[in-house]
Amino acid sequence: MTRRVVEIALNGVTGRMGYNQHLVRSILAIREAGGLMLPDGTLVWPEPLLVGRNADKLRDIAERHGLKRWTTSLDEALADPAIEVYFDAQLTSQRQSALRAAIGAGKHVYAEKPLAETMDDALAVARLADEAGVKGGVVQDKLFLPGLLKLRRLVEGGFFGRVLSVRGEFGYWVFEGDWQPAQRPSWNYRAEDGGGILLDMVPHWQYLLEGLLAPVRSVYAQAATHIPERFDERGERYAATADDAAYLVFELEGGVVAQINSSWAVRVHRDELVEFQVDGTLGSAVAGLWGCRVQPRAATARAVWNPDVPATEQYRAHWQTVPDNHVFDNAFKSQWEAFLAHVVVGTPFPHDLYAGARGVQLAELAVLSAREGRRIPVPEPAR
Repeated sequence: MTRRVVEIALNGVTGRMGYNQHLVRSILAIREAGGLMLPDGTLVWPEPLLVGRNADKLRDIAERHGLKRWTTSLDEALADPAIEVYFDAQLTSQRQSALRAAIGAGKHVYAEKPLAETMDDALAVARLADEAGVKGGVVQDKLFLPGLLKLRRLVEGGFFGRVLSVRGEFGYWVFEGDWQPAQRPSWNYRAEDGGGILLDMVPHWQYLLEGLLAPVRSVYAQAATHIPERFDERGERYAATADDAAYLVFELEGGVVAQINSSWAVRVHRDELVEFQVDGTLGSAVAGLWGCRVQPRAATARAVWNPDVPATEQYRAHWQTVPDNHVFDNAFKSQWEAFLAHVVVGTPFPHDLYAGARGVQLAELAVLSAREGRRIPVPEPAR
């Protein structure tokens, strides 16, 4: 067995996503499992260097988890020749410059989405990585969630026949921050800081639709700022300048129609915070983060519209639960393992920087559609 240490500069670990999903549930979880064993017998051992702006928070995280290395200087981290991989979970507005610096320092790069604030900037980062000969990837975690892995299994197994449509519902009520603390940081609701649900969620919908079914060929979007004022982390009132809800219709290659509602101003009346219903000629499925239920053509209940009598048919009772069939790992950890294998032995990794640029492209076009009130075709993205 060969032990291969991969030193990683993790930038943004003092934030909720960077700390919980990427440090604790991914990198540290891999270490707690004894490392990542590759098929060729190589044991990959990730060694994190914590990077951020707040020294006190970094010191606390390092001490809490028995880590020795942290720094508030990105330049110092990138100048260290032992660092192979740079990971970015900062604010979107700070990501592009940091990725450019990391690529310039010869580091492989892996980043949260969106990759940048504009498609041109995202493509520039991807091309820069190509020119530098370094590997790059973007987080597309939802493809690795149990419910959506089950949905992919159904697609690949031909369960749906010809897919007709997709209906997606995502969201929950984010408290305004006055009488109860908000569950999301205040920058999410300021356009000047890169906030907005279109920029945040459309890249997710792009890679999910493309990864599960087909590329998106057009988008129509209606955006709204339903809650015009919120309260920040200090309890101070501020104007919400970014959209907090988006209602989208996508046309996929092959004619599939997908409509997805995304909102931080909706109260949940569904089994999970996100659910997708896929309807096909041979069957339908409803998938969330964890669960997936199906109704095949032969077991479809006969529905008859009659508004004059109370409904007695228990429609949900006709749906069948899709079994797990194996143990699912954390979605972020699964993708980290795939990226580390890509860096160490060059295994394929489809979630590259150009995939990230396609997500930003669709978000940009959705913003344009919402502004102009029209359907926008999606051109083939440049490389």
